[in-house]
Amino acid sequence: MRAMSEQERTPESDGRDFADAAWSIPSYVLSGILVWGGLGWLLSRWTDVHAFIPIGVILGAVLGVYLVYLKYGR
Repeated sequence: MRAMSEQERTPESDGRDFADAAWSIPSYVLSGILVWGGLGWLLSRWTDVHAFIPIGVILGAVLGVYLVYLKYGR
């Protein structure tokens, strides 16, 4: 049995495209929050200014949503 090429594969015949998007979208946003929130946490521990934690979390969420837009929104 041969594998289907990219040209032969349609969304109706393959439900993996939807499943991939369903897992990718929250993963981008959550990863952004964790990475940038973690950097904000490290920066707040280093400088003793606790405002960097929420700034990092918000920045990570915004950048994660922006990456989702770039990948799926166009």
